[in-house]
Amino acid sequence: MSPNGSDRSPRRPMRRKLLQAMTAGLVLATATGCTWEDFPRLGMPTPTTEEAPRILSLWQGSWAAALATGVLVWGLILWSAFFHRRSRTKVEVPPQTRYNMPIEALYTVVPLIIVSVLFYFTARDESKLLDMSKKPDLTVNVVGFQWSWCFNYIENVDGSTGDAATDKNLAAIPNRYKEDFPANAGGVYTCGTPGDKNPQTGNPGPTLWLPEGKTVRFVLTSRDVIHSFWVVPFLMKQDVIPGHTNAFQVTPNQEGTFLGKCAELCGVDHSRMLFNVKVVSQERYEEHLKSLVEKGQTGYVPAGIEQTKHEKNRETNVL
Repeated sequence: MSPNGSDRSPRRPMRRKLLQAMTAGLVLATATGCTWEDFPRLGMPTPTTEEAPRILSLWQGSWAAALATGVLVWGLILWSAFFHRRSRTKVEVPPQTRYNMPIEALYTVVPLIIVSVLFYFTARDESKLLDMSKKPDLTVNVVGFQWSWCFNYIENVDGSTGDAATDKNLAAIPNRYKEDFPANAGGVYTCGTPGDKNPQTGNPGPTLWLPEGKTVRFVLTSRDVIHSFWVVPFLMKQDVIPGHTNAFQVTPNQEGTFLGKCAELCGVDHSRMLFNVKVVSQERYEEHLKSLVEKGQTGYVPAGIEQTKHEKNRETNVL
């Protein structure tokens, strides 16, 4: 019993539980597999394209804003809880404040400023990332379907004849993208199944080959439902929509084999829609295209569902 007759013993178990919770949190924070070098990326993988650092910077800035807001909000909550708690020696009700116009104006204006700043940087970076005014060095038509991927290489390859600009299998691709196709590009393709595996890494799915240091434009089409094309260390993904063609371009700057996946819940076997991206030298890339010719994988597989009327009207307005 305490001197004033109250029993404070129930507080001791609460203090022990609080100490245990803090210890557990410290262990969880320090026992992860991340190193100090990984911490500045805040969970993002190491960027492997020239455009990816812009995405990483936006991610870090969003975290900084969220942490600053969190510190402010939690600080105010704790301050009001500790410094305005009821006194043990006084029983009267403290003065009640119903309105405080400066405070109300502050918590209305500050969130608007935060959202406006985040919107500005997001819009600025999005316009840069989706800018395709630069003519790409090569174009790959990515075809999503349940439950794998096909890759049409829009390239001039010896042994493959045809013209990508007039090929019926690529009719779903808008004309504004075909303007940058190489002339008389017969092309080659790779088409995968969920059971395919990369021979070097053993990772499931087909493998898309790309040359290092070359600007690649991905033209995304679907044969059935909405998918999402995501190469994890590229830090860039975009929806693959039937009847609506999306596109973006990147410049890989690091050789290696990287994981890719569908980032849109597309059905029962969504988790099996995996693929690999192998970035190699220009010489090895050209050798790979020749090997596809030798396998008979010339021409193009169907790109997907024909453009909707709305999309055709949009293309007419763009052109």
